[in-house]
Amino acid sequence: MANEEYTRPELLTTPADLQTKSGRSSLILIDTRPAEKFAQGHIPGAVHFDLFGLSLVDTSPAPLKAFLAMIAHVFEMRGVDLEKEVVFYDDNSGVRAARGLWFLEYFGHQNVHVLDGGIQAWIDSGYPVPTEALSPKATHFKTAERRELLATAEDVLHSLNQKTICIVDTRSDDEHMGRTIRAARGGAVPGAVHLEWVNNLDSKGRYKPAPELRQMYSRLGVTPDKEVIPYCQGGYRSAHTYLALRLIGFPKVRNYLGSWGEWGNRLDLPIEKPWEKK
Repeated sequence: MANEEYTRPELLTTPADLQTKSGRSSLILIDTRPAEKFAQGHIPGAVHFDLFGLSLVDTSPAPLKAFLAMIAHVFEMRGVDLEKEVVFYDDNSGVRAARGLWFLEYFGHQNVHVLDGGIQAWIDSGYPVPTEALSPKATHFKTAERRELLATAEDVLHSLNQKTICIVDTRSDDEHMGRTIRAARGGAVPGAVHLEWVNNLDSKGRYKPAPELRQMYSRLGVTPDKEVIPYCQGGYRSAHTYLALRLIGFPKVRNYLGSWGEWGNRLDLPIEKPWEKK
């Protein structure tokens, strides 16, 4: 079983739990790593869907609707529907798997998990990694979108200076401090606290125990009584923090899908330069 100290331990699964479900037609197992890694060996029964590189830099209504429809269609082509259990995995408990979970929760899926520790935990448990690939059977994925799990640029703009809303920058120190600039501007969303996503993981690439996560976020003023909006560059690392906070019972977390790829390139939106505060 996953760490029972989590408020939502069912969001994670373990190699042992996954192994007992191997071969079930009711399970969709999705390998989110690059294609070459999948070809070199994967968990038996997995289908491939590399979630990296599918980004949105305009969260206004029309582009957002089109982007989400495209993502839902790709899930359909992987055999996903609302009735089947879905497990995502990465090299470890990485951003690709977390983003997959966030997407499916947004689409209204009620039975989706991440393999804690990823394929490395599976290998460390002594389970096989064959190279044979399966051809998924396409399904009809009828979504029930949960808009409360997603933040747009306008949502973030309206949340600025709101004491009940906490914005979390999950990017690297270099990105946050403007040493690495990946948009028209370097900087941060005004008022954001900074905690890089890798701090969610332990030395084995698994999510830290619940007490450690709670203490780490509480020190920054990120507490369950607030709405939390994590962001990064393209909604990947922020999805990882979304999952970390969901694990420890935060009731209202909204992933800013456009993230700095949108915010940093929109010259009409305010920024702050954290390095000028030092």
